Amino acid sequence: MFSCSSRILCGRSIRVATVFASTYLSNQFLLDIKRSPFCPSQISLHGNPIKAGSSTPSSLSFNLRTDHTMASQSKPGSFYDFTVKDARGNDVNLGDYKGKVLLIVNVASQCGLTNSNYTELNQLYEKYKNQGLEILAFPCNQFGEQEPGTNEQIVEFACTRFKAEFPIFDKVDVNGDNTAPLYKFLKSSKGGLFGDNIKWNFAKFLVDKDGNVVERYAPTTSPLSIEKDIKKLLGVE
Repeated sequence: MFSCSSRILCGRSIRVATVFASTYLSNQFLLDIKRSPFCPSQISLHGNPIKAGSSTPSSLSFNLRTDHTMASQSKPGSFYDFTVKDARGNDVNLGDYKGKVLLIVNVASQCGLTNSNYTELNQLYEKYKNQGLEILAFPCNQFGEQEPGTNEQIVEFACTRFKAEFPIFDKVDVNGDNTAPLYKFLKSSKGGLFGDNIKWNFAKFLVDKDGNVVERYAPTTSPLSIEKDIKKLLGVE
């Protein structure tokens, strides 16, 4: 026969065991989610989809947030919603480029890829600028500190040495905590082969006339090798 005190002890033991089991199952559930090859929207609990930030039972309460989810929540709805700074610090509304085919490149002045890329970018621009191509160059010093100069120095280098006529914008970060909003959008729209981060200087994004990011190219991809893709978007032979 159980005494009153023994029943109290037994009840406490059961509650402790219940809390322990609930915590254990919650941890195991989270571990399974981390191992899952599916995105959070494809994970379900008792047959009901779990969305990022949605409510779950208290014993399994957590917040499913990934980089992709956060980017999709914060990014504007269109490429044309962004405003960037030019090399002089003036605002440029990317909506001004509606109807254009755009090649967006993170450039550097002291990189082993500088000569070939600037030369070929100039060739593409000269050939197709009157048919609707624009090249938007964004200096970046994150890779080997190979773009250390001021905006003025960068523009002078590009214009003097390579006779660049395409617009050169304010220096930006393309990776990390201070990533420019435009580059967050570009990377979330078109991920790389080994993750979303930009790998080096002269990574390239191709944007169609409707503002869709249609292709991403590695830094080592020659600008002239993507001429066929540009012609297709321009609708020229």
